[in-house]
Amino acid sequence: MDKKHFLRNVSKARILENQTKEGAVIASPTFSQYNFSWFRDGAFVAYAMILCGKTEEAGRFIDWGSRVILKSREKLERLMVKLDAGEPTQMKDFLGARYKPSGEEDDSDWPNFQIDGYGTWLWCMAEYARAAGLEKLSDSWRQSADLAAVYLERVWKMPNSDCWEEFPDKVHPSTLACVYGGLKAVAPWRDGNESAAEEIRTFIHQNLAPGGYFPKYLGSDLVDASLLWLTLPFGLVPPEDPVMGRTVRKIEEDLLEKGGVKRYREDTYYGGGQWIIHSCWLAWYYYTRGRIDEADTLMEWVERQQKEDGSLPEQTTEITNEPSMTKVWEDRWGAVATPLTWSHAMYLIVDQVSRLYTDRKGVLIDE
Repeated sequence: MDKKHFLRNVSKARILENQTKEGAVIASPTFSQYNFSWFRDGAFVAYAMILCGKTEEAGRFIDWGSRVILKSREKLERLMVKLDAGEPTQMKDFLGARYKPSGEEDDSDWPNFQIDGYGTWLWCMAEYARAAGLEKLSDSWRQSADLAAVYLERVWKMPNSDCWEEFPDKVHPSTLACVYGGLKAVAPWRDGNESAAEEIRTFIHQNLAPGGYFPKYLGSDLVDASLLWLTLPFGLVPPEDPVMGRTVRKIEEDLLEKGGVKRYREDTYYGGGQWIIHSCWLAWYYYTRGRIDEADTLMEWVERQQKEDGSLPEQTTEITNEPSMTKVWEDRWGAVATPLTWSHAMYLIVDQVSRLYTDRKGVLIDE
């Protein structure tokens, strides 16, 4: 069996192994800081499940998220009262970013005000509903979707941590893309309107970097590989959009090196290496633009990063922004998270995409 077929099978196995009985998706079972479930990671993992025909398992994750949100109803009501009154807020007043499998919010000092996951979860719910042929959402899903949407409509302009739990005092276009995608996708399922989503789209276009590309955060001249989310999968801009084109060229210039894609130029987490998910994401973009050979090259790089047992890491550290920081993080938290469930999910998603753009069509199956 070649590396591609082996990695497909291992990736599906890793995803199923890392879903708990409650429906949560553990980010990494071997890395202490990632023994939690994130709405964002889990939503992309659930989307990979849908593409693999594991619809029941995907639904279990969405249901887990629904229970978490419904349990947070009173917390959301208290937050709205504070915001209406103009009272000061603390991070703990907002919905969290990472949760215990039981659904309890992480009570550590982790930067937990981070809204990208709720938009991604709403998007995944809509993808599931479409794939499952639902005519309407269940009452519990409808209620939790309403709560999440109202929350996002209220807080999206507020600075909060980006998808990497960093820069909590900034506003991040990739985060807003998640919110846009979620509100847009779930609107037909909750009889909601899309005015907030369109406001977000306008806002992002009004706050470009001086070079005419989307910035890592408002006021920055950096780019972040997560800016690819603006087009895939959330559709805030089409792949052929000129601003997106300039953004991708900047990502290629600053972050793409020898087949691997870094997060952003000043990243020093484990040295700031090359991330599996971002190489997959850039490959996804290339497939949609007809750049098949370049996309295949990126996916081949990903396949070469699998360990002997097929596990994919979060990032590789052979090429980094700041090599001296690799050991600093290893001394603090241990080796790079391996396996990372999200890495396996992104490989499966883009492997499926590759078939659509190269006439290798078909739902992923066991091989």
